[in-house]
Amino acid sequence: MKAVQILGDISSPEIFPNWSMEKPKPKGSQILIHVHAAGITGDEIIWPEPYASPTRIPGHEISGVICEFGPDYTGSLIVGQEVFAFLGANRGQGQAEYAICLPDEVALKPKSISHAEAAALPIPVLTAREALTDHGSVKSGMKVLITGASGAVGVMAVQLLARMDGMEVVALASARNHEMVKDLGAHEVLDYNFVGWEREVQGADVVFDTVGGDVLAKAWECVKDDGVIVTVGDPAPAWAFGGGQAPESIDRPRVRYEHFIVSPNTEWLGDGSEMIDDGSLRKLSVQAFPFGKAKEAWAYARERGRKDKVVIVFED
Repeated sequence: MKAVQILGDISSPEIFPNWSMEKPKPKGSQILIHVHAAGITGDEIIWPEPYASPTRIPGHEISGVICEFGPDYTGSLIVGQEVFAFLGANRGQGQAEYAICLPDEVALKPKSISHAEAAALPIPVLTAREALTDHGSVKSGMKVLITGASGAVGVMAVQLLARMDGMEVVALASARNHEMVKDLGAHEVLDYNFVGWEREVQGADVVFDTVGGDVLAKAWECVKDDGVIVTVGDPAPAWAFGGGQAPESIDRPRVRYEHFIVSPNTEWLGDGSEMIDDGSLRKLSVQAFPFGKAKEAWAYARERGRKDKVVIVFED
């Protein structure tokens, strides 16, 4: 099968399109997907997980067709169904013609969009949902600040919040994306290049940060004294994963703060599929590259400020 590999080490990685890798075989309750398209997360090239994998195949977002089950599978899916999936952060190996999934990673693909468009959705949909529901405990009537609101995760978060009653959604994005973010449902949009933007937002019940770094540090000025800050910023803040206390919390001891890595959730992925099909959630803008141009695809995916989510298409 065709598959993308990351060769070299983390200090000097190289994207390599391999045209003749061994096709995997599902075991236990695993599901084998014939992958039509796979999404790229550019920062994965600096994550340790791909380098620990024997295959060196990256990728966590796929869309394709079920072609085989392991002998112990007892779920309701059937061979031939079109599905999309998020392969857990500790597994990956999705950027290949065939990929192994676990039952809790797979949901029926939205019928109204292409495989390339579907492959762009799993991480943004699941990350936004997990941040707001599980970690942020967002409820109707709250004021929520979303940083990086024009990125893939931010776009989904703004739309999910806009569906809730009485929400005040404040978004942080570059000036060129303000109209787009407002059209998604944000009530107020601020420019992160504007000096002092953090003083323009006060009393946020929840901050959902998708950027990290200085933006995350400034966002502490926006949250209520008993509010919540949730971040998926990459690289993770020093206090993540048990790394100690956030320095900002010394003066704001009642603020709860969390960093998380998204988890598979077939129910939420299925909800996202239904919302795409009924028009209540908009698909993402996608730039698709054929497998033979995997190097170019990864180079583009690592560019900051790009408008599109990048996917690799395996079909001829």
